[in-house]
Amino acid sequence: MSRVLIIAQHGDGSLNPATAKTLFGAKGLRVDDIDVAVFAEDAGEVAAQAAKLDGVTRVIKLEHPDFAHPTAARLAPEIAALAGNYSHVLGPSTTFGRDLMPRAAALIGVGQVSDVQEVLDSHTFKRPIYAGNAIVTVKAPADRPVIATIRAASFSAAGEGESACEIISREPTAEDPGHTRFIDLETGGGEGPDLQTADRVVSGGRAVGSSEGFETIYSFAKKLGAAVGASRAAVDAGYVPNELQVGQTGKIIAPELYFAIGISGAIQHLTGIKDAGTIVAINKDAEAPIFEIADYGLVGDLFEILPELEKLI
Repeated sequence: MSRVLIIAQHGDGSLNPATAKTLFGAKGLRVDDIDVAVFAEDAGEVAAQAAKLDGVTRVIKLEHPDFAHPTAARLAPEIAALAGNYSHVLGPSTTFGRDLMPRAAALIGVGQVSDVQEVLDSHTFKRPIYAGNAIVTVKAPADRPVIATIRAASFSAAGEGESACEIISREPTAEDPGHTRFIDLETGGGEGPDLQTADRVVSGGRAVGSSEGFETIYSFAKKLGAAVGASRAAVDAGYVPNELQVGQTGKIIAPELYFAIGISGAIQHLTGIKDAGTIVAINKDAEAPIFEIADYGLVGDLFEILPELEKLI
């Protein structure tokens, strides 16, 4: 029997939008039975949010103090223990999912299908390779569970259903391997929406010039209610932490609106934003490659243009 288990990503008591996008991708499997597993110290609020998603059969709450700040090393054995009842186990292709799902696949004894951008049938998928310049078709063995990550940038988010589904509790059964533990969380990205799932993103590049210069980017993003991103050049220069990097070696995103500010438009960066709805570029160099793919472009000094745009907003 085909059954799907989705591992929910959440934080600060809220379900991450990547979970709803994973659910939308799972619907392509044409399976009626889709469960969502929520691991948390107190899973009540997140489980209630997951139960409202259209297409979810039931939500499984697994609560334990270890899950207050869960690590992939702690969650993977729990997923392996749950997987025996499912034909497919899916997670979002975010930092969370990329860390967790390969460990779970290894414990289950199968290869993982990564970064699924299209579901052809229950065991056949398409995923990008070579920085998105080619698409490969992957066929998983039909006699084994399918463990996969769903590319959030390729799917819309599933909406809410007419009523909430059943929520059940289950005791964690796996032992803590003990070799990895949570110590502390440090972030330099500031407040604001999650970069990987935000509808609006404002990214700065090398031309921003400094960490202090990025305050202009943060100010504009806050005015827009947008997440902040950066090119690899800006990250390598130390202007912002690498958690903000967008592109082939950073985060792949698909916001409705993307501002590329002081970003030249190297192919590695474009790989991370090619699914964006509308791209706006601001750059002094009228010949910058970013203008070739931008829907709207402004040639000029970002430090003059952004304050004026803020006033208009």
